[in-house]
Amino acid sequence: MKQKKKVNSVNSNKKRIKSNLENALIHDGKMVLRLYEHELKELISEFKESLKKDNDEYLFAVTENNNDVAMILIDKQENIYINDDARNKLKTLWKEPYLCNMQKLIPQFAKQLIKNEIPVNGVKVKK
Repeated sequence: MKQKKKVNSVNSNKKRIKSNLENALIHDGKMVLRLYEHELKELISEFKESLKKDNDEYLFAVTENNNDVAMILIDKQENIYINDDARNKLKTLWKEPYLCNMQKLIPQFAKQLIKNEIPVNGVKVKK
């Protein structure tokens, strides 16, 4: 009985996280600077290192905590975009595929976040 309750709780939390991510990333809902400062800012040097090591054009990460969402995007020139600026930059970079990409990625983001992992995505651009 306890295991079933735990599974239901995990599924409920995953749905909540997914909904919060959809609101922020697809429906232009608010993002919280305080959450960026608490969970993402301290990882900037690691993100930059990963960006260089993997030779990505840009890297972005999202987080969700207590219904708040935050995001960071770092480009190859190490410009840092936070929250709304990060989402808008990613929309500009991805253009039309943005919605489709987010619809595919958000469920994976929720799975990672439920395990207390921050989803980090490096992006290469075909030329």
